[in-house]
Amino acid sequence: MSVPPKFEDVLFAAERLDGHARKTELLRSDIIDDMTGKTVWFKPECSQKVGAFKYRGAFNRLSAMTAADRAKGVVAYSSGNHAQGVARAAKELGISAIIVMPEDAPKVKVDGVIADGAEVIFYDRTTESREEIADRIAAKKGRTIVPSFDDPYIIAGQGTVGLEVAQSGIDFDALITCIGGGGLCAGISLAMNKLSPATKIYGAEPQNYNDHQMSLEAGARVRLKSTPPTLCDALMTPMPGALTWPINSQSLSAVFAVTDLECLQAMAIAKRELGVQLEPGGAVAMAALLGGAMKDDAAQTICIILSGGNVDPEVAVRADALRI
Repeated sequence: MSVPPKFEDVLFAAERLDGHARKTELLRSDIIDDMTGKTVWFKPECSQKVGAFKYRGAFNRLSAMTAADRAKGVVAYSSGNHAQGVARAAKELGISAIIVMPEDAPKVKVDGVIADGAEVIFYDRTTESREEIADRIAAKKGRTIVPSFDDPYIIAGQGTVGLEVAQSGIDFDALITCIGGGGLCAGISLAMNKLSPATKIYGAEPQNYNDHQMSLEAGARVRLKSTPPTLCDALMTPMPGALTWPINSQSLSAVFAVTDLECLQAMAIAKRELGVQLEPGGAVAMAALLGGAMKDDAAQTICIILSGGNVDPEVAVRADALRI
């Protein structure tokens, strides 16, 4: 598939994922409704296979490969959730996988990749290019590179999240999703724009990785000048994707930026009120809502995507220690 994905590709992805991906059930909390003054439903992709929505796109991409390409294997680069999604999909489909991961990737994510049988190659994110490493591996061994977001099959696979939301029977005024490279947002947008066009789409990003927010304001893709540390390791992308941006730039009503502390606070509330464990990057959409991002918006019934729950124990303890 060399052209940008369309709604029909999301439907094809849903067929491939049927019987493989979990259809995560929406959650709600009266207390959170009272806190926000909204009717809020949560889509817990933290309960998806490998603890994140990334499995959807990875399985769709790998299952669409030819037998000849499957025999050569795949290579991917990721700080964790995409890595785990590719590793699990590869394991289920009998495909060899090599994952290029930063040396500072969360241990829980590295362990998950290894547990699913993939080979991990570490790199220093400050001095090495993961793309160049993956390119060399692909060229040497004929492996297929599986991008984390800028791939039509990946986008279409993530779009099945939006498909399930649109088919839930609930009329949502708005939906907030995390944004890293933009694959999840783009896929959700393809589904929602077709099946629930009245639903406004909003994004949420870490404060220091607000490239979509800046790009939306500028009317063109903006690259961040610096990439400082953040607890939201899953969302450390410096620039919107070439494939994801044309979709998101048209579908997004706004993008909210949140702090690491706000993410930790959202994690604590999610665990207490919803019974789910989130990682910081998986909590950004919830953090935006709890921080008042939609306070003055007319939208009343809102869907929040809880995108991932793979968190190292020490970070989970920091969130649990907060008194909200």
